Amino acid sequence: MVARVATVAFEGIEARAVDVQVQIAPGNVAFTIVGLPDKAVAESRERVRSALMAAGLALPAKRITVNLAPADLPKEGSHYDLPIALAVMAAIGAVPADALAGYTVLGELALDASVTAVAGVLPAAIAANARGHGLICPAACGPEASWASGDLDILAPRSLVQLANHFKGTQVMARPAPAVTRPGADLSDLRDIKGQESAKRALEIAAAGGHNLLMNGPPGAGKSMLAQRLPSILPPLAPAELLEVSMIQSVAGLLAEGALTDRRPFRAPHHSASMAALVGGGLRARPGEVSLAHHGVLFLDELPEFQPQVLDSLRQPLETGEVLISRANHRVSYPARFQLVAAMNPCRCGRATEPGFACRRSPNERCMAQYQARLSGPLIDRIDLVIEVPAVTAADLILPPPTEGSAEVAQRVARARAVQSARYGALGLAEVTTNARCPVPVLEEVARPDDAGLALIREAADAMRLTARGYHRVLKVARTLADLDGEERVGRLHLAEALSFRTTLERLAVPA
Repeated sequence: MVARVATVAFEGIEARAVDVQVQIAPGNVAFTIVGLPDKAVAESRERVRSALMAAGLALPAKRITVNLAPADLPKEGSHYDLPIALAVMAAIGAVPADALAGYTVLGELALDASVTAVAGVLPAAIAANARGHGLICPAACGPEASWASGDLDILAPRSLVQLANHFKGTQVMARPAPAVTRPGADLSDLRDIKGQESAKRALEIAAAGGHNLLMNGPPGAGKSMLAQRLPSILPPLAPAELLEVSMIQSVAGLLAEGALTDRRPFRAPHHSASMAALVGGGLRARPGEVSLAHHGVLFLDELPEFQPQVLDSLRQPLETGEVLISRANHRVSYPARFQLVAAMNPCRCGRATEPGFACRRSPNERCMAQYQARLSGPLIDRIDLVIEVPAVTAADLILPPPTEGSAEVAQRVARARAVQSARYGALGLAEVTTNARCPVPVLEEVARPDDAGLALIREAADAMRLTARGYHRVLKVARTLADLDGEERVGRLHLAEALSFRTTLERLAVPA
């Protein structure tokens, strides 16, 4: 007799069906797991053996063979413990085999038979619901699984004994309720920043249209403070966006106690981050920072200090909105549609733009050019807004806090985003919610300038040597400026302001 229990294997955020098959046959006493298991899965037999002993069950003195089908699909992770244990229990008659037939199972076992949390429960629950299965998962992950569907049958035991008692009818478990992350401390407010009005304006434009932003200025000018306050003016995640973000966080094991939040991700990796840490990869092809920032913000402070190869790995995700990690035996795709916000100093010493300062290394212009040459032209071309953030003077610091804070700016951002969602929804592009994501054929229709604006951008394109990408990004920013002003048509003033954000970019693109 072969006992079967359904579980899943993860490829990116996709949960593929896996059939756990257990056969107990006469022969030499052995416990073998086959089907391309990794080290964590191979060690499962010891955890299963100890957990069954703690639950009062003894393995028979026979040959136990566990097959994880399909056998050519790599199996990784500790979530195979519980399905293997249940299949063994079904094979020895400790639980009814037919009771497990309609469930997808995942969970890790401790040596005392308790069921501990695992990553990927939300994608597994969605896949189980699509197949018409229920779900058995750890109690700590039950609130996460309940977001998949209100009709999904979920069993979230704390221990193997509790689950066995449920199937016997002596201890019935209730369905877990969805959990939401409690709001913590209030987000940092733009009212905390004195001066830097032009930088605040650029931050509002970037938030309204989802545009990439680069801030260039001396140390202490407030670049990091501005970036950290961007989440306070961004709208909350839409339901579809919340589901995508939560699935990535679930696979990465970042959902605390299974609770979801509608706040947009804000990821700020250190400049020593490797390519695998930033775009994903490693032995198990885990999601990187660009995927963890999906539908949110990726903030790169001290941008030129990152390795040039690491920065250039961002070029493809910035265009396609996804990361494809290829390995010898499989390929994994993660969504990565993020908003890039970066900050940098004008040179290594950071004082090259200070009046009267003379760099000891070389003339100021050469020092700046050598430092900024660490950024490749194609990467800079993918940034919509480049601004200079000057040093804050003492006169600015002694002023009272500004009257306008994040709440007022967030209202304008929300109105502009609502206009964009309605515009692209009417065109049948429900997946496009910001101007930054507008396809080029549609952009030429929705951002067509008036006659004065057309003449301006024609002259500017020749004078500034705009690439095709740069031209389209100017139109996208101009469209956002028009949306903030409540204008149906992109005008000359909108294009002039959008082009002003490219002048600093042109200086950055000059090689050393």
